[in-house]
Amino acid sequence: MEPPAEGPASAPAVPRALGLVRGRTAVVTAAAGTGIGGATARRFLEEGARVLISDRHERRLAQAHAELAAEFGAAAVAARRCDVTAEDDVTALFAAADRHFGGVDIAVNNAGLGGTTPLSEMTDDQWGRVIDVTLTGTMRCTRAALRAMAGRGGAIVNNASVVAWRAQYGQAHYAAAKAGVLALTRCAAVEAAPHGIRVNAVAPSLADHPHLAAVTSPGLLAELARREAFGRSAHPWEVANVIVFLASDYSSYMTGEAVSVSSQRA
Repeated sequence: MEPPAEGPASAPAVPRALGLVRGRTAVVTAAAGTGIGGATARRFLEEGARVLISDRHERRLAQAHAELAAEFGAAAVAARRCDVTAEDDVTALFAAADRHFGGVDIAVNNAGLGGTTPLSEMTDDQWGRVIDVTLTGTMRCTRAALRAMAGRGGAIVNNASVVAWRAQYGQAHYAAAKAGVLALTRCAAVEAAPHGIRVNAVAPSLADHPHLAAVTSPGLLAELARREAFGRSAHPWEVANVIVFLASDYSSYMTGEAVSVSSQRA
């Protein structure tokens, strides 16, 4: 079969909402702005959930909260600043979900930090910062979510990456952190299953948004997009759709799994 001549495939329209998480409460970290976290918060609201969004950038968080509250109603969305490297912030985040909405049913651990640095030039501080945000921050939030969901059940979805198993230049710190997220997800799932809590992960290949462009060169982004079978990066809502699926009853028999949201060639 010959490849099409028209170039990259276009994305389909956003699918209509089906009420997949109606009446549930979700906490989404790093949810301000136009990335995967922001798209996930929006998709949860469209699917009938109440959502507590968090981010460490206060101005951006306030703007995102105002926009979502205007569209979905003030009762459906709340916001709380959270730096996932600070245990007190994480504890306060889940306490806020209980205060605003009476508990937590879904937690999406989306906060992460990347960058491109060859390992031979990488400092301990660069390594440690990425690990602390991307892996240890996910651990802190998973731990808090498990405590918050005790006795009621729920679903946790961690944001990993295909670089957890596919090598990429300059990504040793980020890849190691995301591989750790996958291992954390599997171990947490085994511990959480007797309590009716499911823990899964998504592993996107490339989702295009301004925050990614700020830490990745245009040439690398273009090359990564060319490697995708569709010839384009994912829209953040395409990753968010899979997160909603993993948080919903449609994935009721899935735990400890990582779903690759990717069109990369094998």
